[in-house]
Amino acid sequence: MEASGRYSEILLDHYRNPRNVGEFPGSPAVAQVGDPLSGDVLKISLLVRDEIVVDARFKSFGCTAAIAAGSMATTLIKGRSVAEAGSVTNRDVVAALGGLPESKLQCSVLAEQAIREALRRHRAANGDPVQEVTCR
Repeated sequence: MEASGRYSEILLDHYRNPRNVGEFPGSPAVAQVGDPLSGDVLKISLLVRDEIVVDARFKSFGCTAAIAAGSMATTLIKGRSVAEAGSVTNRDVVAALGGLPESKLQCSVLAEQAIREALRRHRAANGDPVQEVTCR
């Protein structure tokens, strides 16, 4: 991100041309995080086959950074194993976007939380022990 605090071109591109918008009806691997009354909301929906995230979609109600974070997060996890997708952090999202202003870091945290919760729900639907989700 530029020293002036403006959004990077990568972030603006993901805001103006978001990738992977939508959802997968009926998928158990869906999570919505955030608070619609006080801020941004991010919903991530995953299509998992043979423990690979074959597709990922998002919907967002929020600011430029929230939309870009949802777009980038789904881009980062598509094609990865469930374990690899679960290791994606908010820092990975920030780095891939070319940075975020300090006041917008929560948007990347929402992306990490949504990924982890969607994967937790996937595991629970497949009889795997439900694990507590924590963000780094």
